[in-house]
Amino acid sequence: MVLPVKFRQFLVSTGDLSRFAGRFFVEGAKGRYETAEWLRQCYEIGNRSLPLVALTGFIMGLVLTMQLRPSLLDYGVESQLPAMVGVAIVREIGPVITALIFAGKIGSSIGAELGSMKVTEQIDAMEVSGTNPFRYLVVTRVVAATIMLPMLVVLSDSISLFGAYIGVNIRSVTSFGLFFRQVIDSLSFGDVVPAFLKTFFFGYAVGVIGCYKGYYSGKGTEGVGRAANSAVVLSSIMIFIIDLIVVQVTDLFGVN
Repeated sequence: MVLPVKFRQFLVSTGDLSRFAGRFFVEGAKGRYETAEWLRQCYEIGNRSLPLVALTGFIMGLVLTMQLRPSLLDYGVESQLPAMVGVAIVREIGPVITALIFAGKIGSSIGAELGSMKVTEQIDAMEVSGTNPFRYLVVTRVVAATIMLPMLVVLSDSISLFGAYIGVNIRSVTSFGLFFRQVIDSLSFGDVVPAFLKTFFFGYAVGVIGCYKGYYSGKGTEGVGRAANSAVVLSSIMIFIIDLIVVQVTDLFGVN
């Protein structure tokens, strides 16, 4: 049986990406960590993402509150608005939207950066000089992305809830303490912990895919552009797949 060409290419790409992801753990387990480069990447990744994540989080909380209010008014349960917004933001909307923005900003940046280094043969020069380019370029960026995304999600959730508080007070008057007390009371272990843990997988997926696409990008500027674009597309798809898996696992174990 002859498989279609596109399907064979998909299987080959999936295998190459899996080997690349496995190599990350092998190289990361070895000694001589590039601590200085890792700290620089943490700063660069967090600093580049912070303004966009903060702005998006604020608008997301504000808009979500204003959209939910009319529906709750129809059923006479407007008082449940803080609780519903809090659960929606913390459990699903905050982590996923922030991860998608992170993929668009950081995934494309990593893919383009490593792609440019590949095209200009800087990666080959590092190998010749005795430096391990995978450990220096890939491991540091993947670890930084894995660590920084959960921090950005916590920040985004906080700003989103503040935006929701402002949205609630546009049409009514609710104290700051009462609003956040209702939000906290509505959240449970099954809302907070799985939502926070899956952000590590989101960050890892974005980092690995961005590095993979850049590390093996094609020749020329066209190859760099394709690497950046495909990194964003594939990272976004992986975020939804991981989110679906996490939801199924939490339901399976009864974490609600």
